[in-house]
Formats: sequence, C-alpha cells, structure tokens
Amino acid sequence: MLKLFIAFLILTKYSADAIWCYQCVSTHPGCGNPFKWVWYKTVTCHDENDECVKVIEVKDGQETITRDCLSSLRGIRTDLPADRYEGCRPATVDVKLANYVNTSIKEIDIKRDYYDSTTFCFCYFDNWCNSGSHVSVSVLTLLSIGVAHILRQL
Repeated sequence: MLKLFIAFLILTKYSADAIWCYQCVSTHPGCGNPFKWVWYKTVTCHDENDECVKVIEVKDGQETITRDCLSSLRGIRTDLPADRYEGCRPATVDVKLANYVNTSIKEIDIKRDYYDSTTFCFCYFDNWCNSGSHVSVSVLTLLSIGVAHILRQL
C-alpha cells in the first residue's frame, strides 16, 4: 500500500508541473462552437505561470476561435491585454504596429485591424479550461478521491 501511495505522490507532482490546454483553430472542423473536445489534442504548457487562452475574433458576425497556450501566442500576438487574470478581456491596440509600412493590398492585416472585435479569454485554474463548452473534472481530483477511498477501506 505504501508503494501505491508513493506512486500517487509522484503522479501528482508530475501532473502539477504544467497545465494542459487544447490547441486548435475554428477553421478546423469541431473547433468552433460547439467545441468537440474529443477530436483535438492537448498540449502541455511548460512555461512557469502559463495559462490556457481562447481568442475570439469577430468579422461581420463570423467568429474565428483560436485555442492555445499563452506562451505560444505571446511571440506572435502584440494585442495581448495587460490584465491576464481569469476571465475575458478585449484586445489592446498596438499603435506602433505597422507604423512605417505602406501597402496598397487591403487584405494583408499588417495593423491587426481586420476584425471588428477581438477578445482574449484566459484560464489557469484547471486543465483543458480553454474549451469553454464542457465541464472538465481534474485528473488530480479523481486520483485523490480514489486513493482516499482505498485508504479508508484498509
């Protein structure tokens, strides 16, 4: 029984090191609303204090949703809000983005002003929390309930 308890502690330590997030874009089938979480892989976000992010971009009533880790989006998005606590916030405006670029091609989104609205939803309290459409139960909670039940029977 002691070996089982030690294995539980090792698994708990391993699972607490990183948060798991879904990674997909709503142009893929099942990634929009409703979200079909069975179809998509999860990625492990290894940065310290990393979060799951759901980006909702709307253009003329059509929604584009991106799900990923904050560390993955930080390098390519300059419109991340400064407040990244749990919840949803509108994107910030980067006034210096594409300041010295003069292009006549309207379809190139150099200034990130193509979408009518962009909203970032952050979550970091539970794994797979950027799905936004189903209730997820923590693996750690299930394991601790199982171990408590086994120990109570001894």
